[in-house]
Amino acid sequence: MKQLSVSDIDRIIEMAWEDRTPFEAIYYQFGLTNAEVIELMRKNSKPSTFKMWRKRTQGRKTKHANFSLVEDYRFKCSRQKNISNNKISKR
Repeated sequence: MKQLSVSDIDRIIEMAWEDRTPFEAIYYQFGLTNAEVIELMRKNSKPSTFKMWRKRTQGRKTKHANFSLVEDYRFKCSRQKNISNNKISKR
């Protein structure tokens, strides 16, 4: 595994915990494979935390882009209203 800064490790852990971030996004951004992310999580987490994360991600299709039905990885919920202009409503 390549040398990573503390801030990179923190970001990878954060991305690994996010439900909608696939492992492919971590690979694209940091060059770590799925197995390397698992190894990083194992080394940088308490055993109970790692087990909880592993259980959470193991059956989750959104963590693997090939199996995911999600085509558009947006940060905005699809049910959120579209705001055309950035207007402040007046009372």
